[in-house]
Amino acid sequence: MATTRIMVLGEKETFLIRVLIKKLNDAGYDAFFVGPDINDINSKWEGTAILTCYMDNEDGMPDDVLRFIGDKMRDHEIKSIVIGEKDCVKTFIDNMPPTVIYKSFYRPLDNEEYMKTVKELSNKYINEEFKKSILIVDDDANYLNLVRGWLKETYKVSMVTSGLQAMKWLGQNKADLILLDFEMPVLTGPKVLEMLRNEPETASIPVIFLTGKSDKASVMEVVALKPEGYFLKTIERAELLENLGDFFMKRK
Repeated sequence: MATTRIMVLGEKETFLIRVLIKKLNDAGYDAFFVGPDINDINSKWEGTAILTCYMDNEDGMPDDVLRFIGDKMRDHEIKSIVIGEKDCVKTFIDNMPPTVIYKSFYRPLDNEEYMKTVKELSNKYINEEFKKSILIVDDDANYLNLVRGWLKETYKVSMVTSGLQAMKWLGQNKADLILLDFEMPVLTGPKVLEMLRNEPETASIPVIFLTGKSDKASVMEVVALKPEGYFLKTIERAELLENLGDFFMKRK
């Protein structure tokens, strides 16, 4: 199991921050300190799962650093724990996208409560609770496994091989996106889309069609059904991941 990587951001590496990092490392986390330097933050960002912002003085973090980490956390779907005086905490939260704040603590910090929060948040990452959920519906098991392999590191991926299975799965689970095969036996992709739109519980779930046909008539048939988009099955891994990333980014 991968070790949760925790960036501790502070104005300077104080004794209290060193104590906090030692507690985290002793508990099995990969914790490290970074100062309020954008280049330094960026160079050490890779793999970070949790950002702890520890503010020691009344000034808090510089505005450019706040904007930078806010954008990074939003783009990489990372959660933050913020620690500081009441006014500093409020300023931090006011300058962040609301989805990136997990919990805040006023100083003096209750280390035990902080460690409980880190454990709780780390478990949520391990259980993929923050990953976008994608349901792939396709009668071709080989294609399903191929696409799942492409997406599983970034998304929480589920698979079904028919429209009926999709409706049953959605009765018990939630999806942020459905990748739907256009041509399937019994229940075609268009019929499944119609069923989804007619049910209040699934009407708002975005659907992107998967189609093996690239001729103009086939594409126009897909587009006429007004899905959120369509992908040709010849799409490569990098392009698919980029397109999905763009799709979710636009919906934030």
